[in-house]
Amino acid sequence: MTKRLYMAIAGALVVSALAGGCGRSSSGAAAGDNAAATTGKTAKDLVPEDVRKTGTLRVATSEGYPPMEMYKEGTQELTGVDPDLGAAIAAKLGLKFSITNAAFDGLIPGLQGGRWDLVMSSMSDTEERRAAVDFVDYFNAGGAIMVKKGNPDGIKNLEDLCGRTVVLAKGSSNLAIGEKQNEKCATKMKIMQSEDAPTGLLSIDSGRAAATIVDYPVAVMYAKDTGKYDVLPDQYDAGPWGIAVDKRKTALRDAVAKAMEELQADGGYTAVLDKYGVTANAVDGVLVNTQPWK
Repeated sequence: MTKRLYMAIAGALVVSALAGGCGRSSSGAAAGDNAAATTGKTAKDLVPEDVRKTGTLRVATSEGYPPMEMYKEGTQELTGVDPDLGAAIAAKLGLKFSITNAAFDGLIPGLQGGRWDLVMSSMSDTEERRAAVDFVDYFNAGGAIMVKKGNPDGIKNLEDLCGRTVVLAKGSSNLAIGEKQNEKCATKMKIMQSEDAPTGLLSIDSGRAAATIVDYPVAVMYAKDTGKYDVLPDQYDAGPWGIAVDKRKTALRDAVAKAMEELQADGGYTAVLDKYGVTANAVDGVLVNTQPWK
């Protein structure tokens, strides 16, 4: 991961159109509707027949967002919270695990087209996305401001971004945070849009931008690994990230929710978060579309 990160900072990053983000929404499908049908059954029991026949849980992600999804140093093997948790879920379902790297903006279309079964890619559980997918929530985080080490511009909060040049990832919830703040600014920001968080940091390195907003656990890892940035403590629009399942695949959604329940009960879920130092971002209980599953 460190090698991958430094390649990004040096400008040799292969760009992935990643737009991980944060942001809670207020409504969701009735998560407990299938509680009676799942009582007394294991996650493996709940796997729908079409998925069971393939023998494999196909997951898509968009690499380049440590500690959530990244390549093992010197390899093309995906690791991080999302791949590791995906593998743990597949094991609970009695399935082999396959994970594919894809552009972030193609993840939901690919899911709807049947190219994969789940999407796990630091994806915010938002009301807008729920028009197409259901979410089994597994992580809770918000956006944090990142600045050059030593914070030479003395930025303390969102208001201090007014009148400055800020770089934000295309299509991300963090872009939305910046745009919302900009509406309040008497002196407007100049907002640059990057393909992803690492390429945005290049603009800070070069002095083209004063700050960016990145999901907090990701920001902390970038700052730790490079020693080049400070992460301000406040998190904005903190909310759940979810495992996306095609809205038509309610049986698979419930199997994944049950797998999460089992992993929470036996410590497997906590073990994955502990491995990457993000235990504080755990969700409490099993949530589907931000609502208790049952």
